[in-house]
Amino acid sequence: MEGFLLVAAMSSYLYIIKYELPLVIQAFLGLQEPTGDWYFNGNVLIIIVSIFIILPLALMKHLGYLGYTSGLSLTCMLFFLCAVIYKKSVIACPLNATHVDHAVYANGYNVSEEGCSAKLFTVNTETTYSIPIIAFAFVCHPEVLPIYTELRRATKKRMQNVANVSIFAMFLMYLLTAIFGYLTFYGDVDSEMLHTYNKVDPLDMLVLCVRLAVLVAVTLTVPVVLFPIRRAIQQLVCPGQDFRWWRHILIAVCLLVNVNLLVIFIPNIKDIFGVIGKNRLVSGVDRKYSLEPRTPIVWLEPDPHPYCFHQLITM
Repeated sequence: MEGFLLVAAMSSYLYIIKYELPLVIQAFLGLQEPTGDWYFNGNVLIIIVSIFIILPLALMKHLGYLGYTSGLSLTCMLFFLCAVIYKKSVIACPLNATHVDHAVYANGYNVSEEGCSAKLFTVNTETTYSIPIIAFAFVCHPEVLPIYTELRRATKKRMQNVANVSIFAMFLMYLLTAIFGYLTFYGDVDSEMLHTYNKVDPLDMLVLCVRLAVLVAVTLTVPVVLFPIRRAIQQLVCPGQDFRWWRHILIAVCLLVNVNLLVIFIPNIKDIFGVIGKNRLVSGVDRKYSLEPRTPIVWLEPDPHPYCFHQLITM
């Protein structure tokens, strides 16, 4: 069942690319409405991204080789966090003027004075969405075994330290992003926070760069998710057999083709989770709530000769 959850994760990331990348391209081109050109077609874009970015990374022999792309993904999310913190200092509240000053923004996105006070806890219809979102963001245990097998001098204690540091770092990043995003717009922050900044200045170059960085982070997360799925399939179908490139490539291509078909032909991400039988866990998650990649587990000192899975199980 964890394999189905990882397929859902891959689908959610490709959904983000499908719907956000055309909007980012449109904003960079300074267009008010998308044209009929191919680069505004989300289905075409996810196929291109899958072939030229995700597939080559997914064909790496060992998960440790993706350490550099994972570092770049983490850097993109740090850039996201820094931009949110910076915007808190330059966006005034209430935003009740009708002009844009690029030192302090105020372009007609009206917020009352009463809306500029923070509340410690808010309960509304959107509150129920937070639980499945948080749970989904920290679903990283399927990657533990593949990462463990590629740790040099692998031990349970060392793997636990890697997991603790990674999860705590991501928790801190998510927490700071949420706090500063909320303190910028208070109760008027949208469920998709980056789109709230568009109401302040739709052509803000910093926000556009942040949105692009988030898309890069999401794209680079997909190959990391694909690795444990492929490893599980190999262990089930051909356990104990030596590595074969044709099998390694075939499984990756089949997975990407099927996930792309899901994203193209199923219009809503809720339907994806329903099809794989996980809608009971994440029934509230929709594309607009899924901006951030899941928590990555950062591994150290990848070993070119990984251990076998059963070595961990028998310890």
